Amino acid sequence: MSKLKAYLRLTRPANIVTAIADIMLGYAASGALLSLSLWENGFEAAHLQPLGWLVLATIGLYGGGVVFNDVFDAELDRVERPERPIPSGRASVTGATILGLVLLIGAILAAWQVSDISAFIAVAVALLALLYDWKGKHHSFFGPINMGSCRGGNLLLGVSAIPAALDDLWFIALIPIVYIAAITMVSRGEVHGGNPAALKGAVFMYAIVFAGIMSLALLPQFNLLYSLPFLLLFAWLIFPPLFKALPAKEPKLIIKAVKAGILALIVMNASIAAGFAGWQYGLIVLLLLPVSIYIAKSFAVT
Repeated sequence: MSKLKAYLRLTRPANIVTAIADIMLGYAASGALLSLSLWENGFEAAHLQPLGWLVLATIGLYGGGVVFNDVFDAELDRVERPERPIPSGRASVTGATILGLVLLIGAILAAWQVSDISAFIAVAVALLALLYDWKGKHHSFFGPINMGSCRGGNLLLGVSAIPAALDDLWFIALIPIVYIAAITMVSRGEVHGGNPAALKGAVFMYAIVFAGIMSLALLPQFNLLYSLPFLLLFAWLIFPPLFKALPAKEPKLIIKAVKAGILALIVMNASIAAGFAGWQYGLIVLLLLPVSIYIAKSFAVT
């Protein structure tokens, strides 16, 4: 493995694609796709500049956040995951720290190109990610909520394309918060095996996520019929691996359940995006899934 690939591996590229799906969902939910500023003079690529800046911001936020995860875990990984870039010697703690800082600062600057509110949200997400890397992940209750809040903030970063929409749609951040909290609970069994109570809790939290998405039908701008096909695919992707991991509690099955949950984030986002912006836009978001799966063949997801 080259040094470049080692540092790239620290950013978890396949996971970054799922973060882009968060932004695309938030952008659709904000109403930016339907705004006069986008369509009044016909479609022009320049009108999508806010989306481009926010995508760059989420790449930096997610990449920087997971790089610092390995920085803080360097000593533990020497024991549990010696193949990771830092303990294997292919990347250094200093180099990873510089990379993480560049990504996080670049993310905030990119978000600032959209609005002050976008920059504020980016700062908040960066701080939440660092808090999780440093302390949050070691707390059984606060940790999953901390991690989920990073995703919820990322979704709101997409909504901030139309800042006024944040007042009306802030609550949709609760959906990824619950979902990511569930995945985080499951992921704690990757090394030593799963906790049955945590796995059962994840099933319950997944059900809450589905109920939350379906409840969006109460919003006048959300069409549940467009969302349903994507929701069915979402269920097919996440529940079978989790049910297989329940009785066995084997680390390998836990890893598969976590990987399925992370990649299915794109499908979850597509299901909500379709409800807000039509099934065609949902398909565009869904196209990120094969991209993420392809990248995951070369770079670890968990």
